[in-house]
Amino acid sequence: MDPLAAVSEELAEIDGQVADIFRALSNGFQKLEKIKDVNRQSRQLEELTDKMRECKRLIKEFDREVKETERRTDANTHKMLNEKKQSMIKELNSYVALKKQHQSNLENNKRVDLFDGPSEGFGEENVLLASSMTNQQLIDRGNHMMDETDQAIDRAKKVVQDTVDVGTETAAALKAQTEQMSRIVNELDSIHFSIKKASKLVKEIGRQVATDKCIMALLFLIVIGVIAIIIVKLVNPNNKDIQDIPGLAPPAMNRRLLWTPN
Repeated sequence: MDPLAAVSEELAEIDGQVADIFRALSNGFQKLEKIKDVNRQSRQLEELTDKMRECKRLIKEFDREVKETERRTDANTHKMLNEKKQSMIKELNSYVALKKQHQSNLENNKRVDLFDGPSEGFGEENVLLASSMTNQQLIDRGNHMMDETDQAIDRAKKVVQDTVDVGTETAAALKAQTEQMSRIVNELDSIHFSIKKASKLVKEIGRQVATDKCIMALLFLIVIGVIAIIIVKLVNPNNKDIQDIPGLAPPAMNRRLLWTPN
């Protein structure tokens, strides 16, 4: 059984993903060495760079998972996990160094292609063409080339000005959006405060309602008791076990005459 799977399924899954990326990087760099076209090399290098970014993200997740499992693992297991993480980092750094080397070679190849001048045959053709032209033609040709250069400079200035205008508009739009976001955040804070205050009021009202219900229930029981005593007194007025209710007249006693006529 995989020792990482015994510690955590997440660690084993991340380790498998990192291993797959390392195999893809190895195959990708081998393929890159066989490519001769500069553009294809650049695209291949970008794909490998994306894979290295993904591998870096997975190693960070692996490190976070190791820190989370540190409390429930022993010292030997924790040491094994750290060694595994260091091995991943070391292998990734080796591919990063290899990528930098290929990037440097690629930039050198592009620089050579950029600064290579026209072919020798084309230069000789221009020399032969210039030798067959008169001085006036050469002057006219030079003026024409200067006019084209001025037009190119004007176009470049226009592009730069347009770029500056677009940048200014973008900055203004970003500033307006930032202010709008600030207002939205302030409104959300106010709403949150109002909701919190309303919750407190609802709780207080609930407590008051509960207290009022208890008082009403107690009064209802008192009234029921008083009514029950009154009913018992009226039904059995001679019952001495029930005391008279204050404010209620006692029942009338039977009168006995002291003297009765014959």
